[in-house]
Amino acid sequence: MKINIRQEIQQISDDIYQYRRDFHKYPELSFQEYHTADTISKYLDSFGITHKTQVGKTGIIGEINFGEGPTIALRADMDALPIQETGDLEYKSQNEGVMHACGHDGHMAILLGAANVLSNNKKIKKGKIRFIFQPAEEGDGGARYMIKDGCLDGVDEIYGLHLWNYQPLGEVGVKDGPIMAAADIFDITVKGKGGHGATPQGTIDAVVVASHLVTTLQTIVSRNTNPLENTVVTIGKINGGQNFNIIADEVKLSGTTRAYSEENRNMIKNRMEDIIDGVSKTFGTEIILNYKEGYPPTINHEIPSKNILEAASQVVGVGAGFPYLSMGGEDFSYYLRNVPGCFFFVGSAPDKKDTLSTPHHCSHFNIDERALLVGASVYINLIENLLG
Repeated sequence: MKINIRQEIQQISDDIYQYRRDFHKYPELSFQEYHTADTISKYLDSFGITHKTQVGKTGIIGEINFGEGPTIALRADMDALPIQETGDLEYKSQNEGVMHACGHDGHMAILLGAANVLSNNKKIKKGKIRFIFQPAEEGDGGARYMIKDGCLDGVDEIYGLHLWNYQPLGEVGVKDGPIMAAADIFDITVKGKGGHGATPQGTIDAVVVASHLVTTLQTIVSRNTNPLENTVVTIGKINGGQNFNIIADEVKLSGTTRAYSEENRNMIKNRMEDIIDGVSKTFGTEIILNYKEGYPPTINHEIPSKNILEAASQVVGVGAGFPYLSMGGEDFSYYLRNVPGCFFFVGSAPDKKDTLSTPHHCSHFNIDERALLVGASVYINLIENLLG
């Protein structure tokens, strides 16, 4: 498969690789991206791009103004994960217990590479390009803080990407509609009545109640969800009991739910409440649900998705198409609730034959760095197609 990397991007490929490696070497957690932000600011200065720092706490907004016309925003996330890197890269993390294990180092490198080229682009005749470097995607919802600080003011469309180790180099995954899931979490406490394991009469065994609860909650996916739609209800943790011969008086469960639509998201929560109420009445015990909504589903808009498909097809040809979908969550969803846009995937698996061998959030995470050139080329094509 032939990959048509933009000549301007190919000429600065070593710089783009170095951007990524520097970020990888010095990763920072959510809302602690001080060194990262300072590095980005220095690069933007060198490109002659005016920008604001400390947006959304530790984020940055840069902008190039070509005159009257639409404002197109491009976003990259900045934060790393609390993971100890186990790989042997020359540029492995120097910050103990912190690692870029999801590809955000590459996202920043792609956006900087695109910004470098676009700052000197003679084909663009109108409009503005806004570069959004956003902190705290990994669970803290940095997008909300950026929006609050005005990153979408005047924006007509927004685009973002994710390096994607579930697809090989040369593929770009894009579709309109839902592309990533709503990601909610919950805690359940079962209040039983303890006693001796040899005399269960008169007790309410919280372990038995919790067991029924776990089994019954699985019917939300198998019996309440349309089989053609995707939902997940996962109990990831159960804690309860003190000894082999003591009937537990309390069990705590924790888990997550995922859905591609708000309708299914609300259905899951409502059914959980109904099931918990029913099991509680059946066993005559108190069950407490603490349900916390996380990121909403990431739902792409039709026209921006077509724009990305066109721009990506100019780079990877028939490699642009339907993505390898995930039930993961992404706070880019908040942007898409406010303005039209598209979030897409750039294949980056380092092992083309086994794309699952280096998953995101693993301690040996790495990418095929040529994917950085693909992502940057897609962005250049997109901007020229829209503003040229």
